[in-house]
Amino acid sequence: MSMNRINRILTLLMLLAMPFAAQAFERGKVERFAALPPGEAHPEGICVDREGNVYVVTVAADKPETSGGTLIVFDPNGKHLRTVTIAGSTPWLLDLRFHPHTGQLLVVDYKAAKVLSVDPLTGASSVFMMVSGTDPGLDGLTIDTAGNVYVTDAHAGIIWKVGKEGGAGTAWVMSPLLKPNRPPPPIGANGLAFNKKETAVFVANTANDTIVKIPVSGSPLAPGTPEVFVNRAGGGPDGLIIDEEDNLWVACNQSNEVMVLEPKQGRVIAKLGDFGGIDKDGAPIGFLWSNSLVFHGDDVLVTNLSLDIGALRPTLRTVDGPWAAQVKLHTVSKIKKHVPNFPR
Repeated sequence: MSMNRINRILTLLMLLAMPFAAQAFERGKVERFAALPPGEAHPEGICVDREGNVYVVTVAADKPETSGGTLIVFDPNGKHLRTVTIAGSTPWLLDLRFHPHTGQLLVVDYKAAKVLSVDPLTGASSVFMMVSGTDPGLDGLTIDTAGNVYVTDAHAGIIWKVGKEGGAGTAWVMSPLLKPNRPPPPIGANGLAFNKKETAVFVANTANDTIVKIPVSGSPLAPGTPEVFVNRAGGGPDGLIIDEEDNLWVACNQSNEVMVLEPKQGRVIAKLGDFGGIDKDGAPIGFLWSNSLVFHGDDVLVTNLSLDIGALRPTLRTVDGPWAAQVKLHTVSKIKKHVPNFPR
């Protein structure tokens, strides 16, 4: 065997022994789905109706407490249809869903610690659920197949439950794993969703950067012992939804991304989107405080809260706060509902 051939074989063996460079996540392309009308800011909760129209509520931190909450409706293509003031609400609205059994539009009022049933055309409202306790902070909302409604309490570490007819909420789960142990923001249990067989509910704890898993069983659903499913789930896991394969899609508000986790071990299989500055319109490029999310055809729609909480309380300043302070046009983004090829 010639020396040249021996050298080629040795070189090949050395190359095979070297570790391959890790494949980077394909972040996808974040596009603007819709812009909020002038004078409206800080979109938070988002949902869609059966026709594909999109409903968004805002955290109007710059409006008087007596101004009422804002509901903004877009058509399936992102065209603004109407802006509605919700009667009897504060400006701090965090989540919303259409009840699949009754058709009611349910809206979470964080500051008033209640869930409202809202007429999406007129804004007329009535109280659907109230809760007790000291300084509750109602946040995320989900509904089981039987029609029961579950709402997280981001302050007290509680998941409240009420039947589809509404009424006084009862504490369905109480756990220190659902409380916020560090700011900012001082928000614990946030977005939540059941898996497809309703054997577990997953809850994002924003302050702790954790996803909590609670096993459930029986009829009506009874909760088991909560446990941390994954730690260090991005930066500020906020909204949480689950796809047809039970993958968890989590909007991470401090790392400005959507993180997708497989349901068995919580391994991250996709990281979508990023923040790229402020464009000429004064709108965020990509995500800025990616907050709530919803599947919409082939896309995932994501609200950009773009809130400088450091301006409200300097001790809660975040790295994105100065960018959020520059935003003049508040937006809802979209990105393809696609998990790019990645080693699993």
